[in-house]
Amino acid sequence: MTDLKSQVMAALSSVIEPELHRDIVSLNMVRDLEIEGNTAKFTIVLTTPACPLKHVFVRECNKAVIDHVPGIEKLDISWDSQVPTDRKIQGRLDVPMRSIIAVASGKGGVGKSTVAMNLAVALAEAGAQVGLIDADILNPNIPMMAGIGNGRPRVNGEKMIPLEAYGVKLISTGFLMDPEKPLIMRGPMLHSAIRQFFIDVDWGALDYMIVDLPPGTGDAPLSLAQSFPLTGAIIVTQPQEVAVSDALRGAAMFEALNVPVLGIVENMAGDFFGEGGGERLATERGWEFLGRVPLDAEVRKGGDFGRPIVANMPDTPAGKAFHALSQKVAARASVVMLQAADVIPLSVIG
Repeated sequence: MTDLKSQVMAALSSVIEPELHRDIVSLNMVRDLEIEGNTAKFTIVLTTPACPLKHVFVRECNKAVIDHVPGIEKLDISWDSQVPTDRKIQGRLDVPMRSIIAVASGKGGVGKSTVAMNLAVALAEAGAQVGLIDADILNPNIPMMAGIGNGRPRVNGEKMIPLEAYGVKLISTGFLMDPEKPLIMRGPMLHSAIRQFFIDVDWGALDYMIVDLPPGTGDAPLSLAQSFPLTGAIIVTQPQEVAVSDALRGAAMFEALNVPVLGIVENMAGDFFGEGGGERLATERGWEFLGRVPLDAEVRKGGDFGRPIVANMPDTPAGKAFHALSQKVAARASVVMLQAADVIPLSVIG
């Protein structure tokens, strides 16, 4: 039996993880292998619960084992996930979160907060523990988009308790201010507010912290990038050239700050704004194209009425696009973290 186990593991070592380009055995993704009669039972531990590649693993594992290990006629595969920890966070931030992903844009009005909200909800629906910081301190939109605009966080000891909607933990100045009064702050105050949202909120353990930044290349994105170990940044743009040129400047800022650009999202694509600008930018600059979200009035309505389309209308083209986006973002984040750690096997990722 032990010899048969060794043969199965040897066969599985030919199965390559498509994103990391390493075999699933050396990455310690294969766990708890047992042989029961002519069936090999084992668990594959993915780098994200939002992994879109389960069918690829099933096909390749069957091909590797059934075709090459006599006596094994069936595989019984279970699934688990373990999001890698960004090693940059360890020692710099006393908060139990595995990765921090900024959602940014070069200009306003491109749907950045909509992307951030739907991304966070889609990751939570996949089974991840997700937090969302509304770092657009002066013009917070996340409370309305989450449907809890009148919410107020509780305080437990010295920590605020984040509000929760659609499985996502949320904090925003919109929960702390009079919605009819302007919030006026200078740069140092913005920096302090963003820092407090990380440090003074009881987030619990998180797989992904999504940070919705204000548009542009001003104080907030600079403070975030210089103060916290970002896993990477997502840049949101519309398809037209004026938006793409601003997106280029936003992405270039993160590169100058040594923050990986996880990729470009082309939002509001379709007849009105056209399509292709975001994809072209990604191709020209060697960045990942994370996906295209079609222009859809239901996305706008979802934001206005606190019903993110990825949860409220998941089978629409826009809902499907946001789910696909979450899978790509999670995969890209895992690749960036593991490459930075020289592809440390999952067994030693805390």
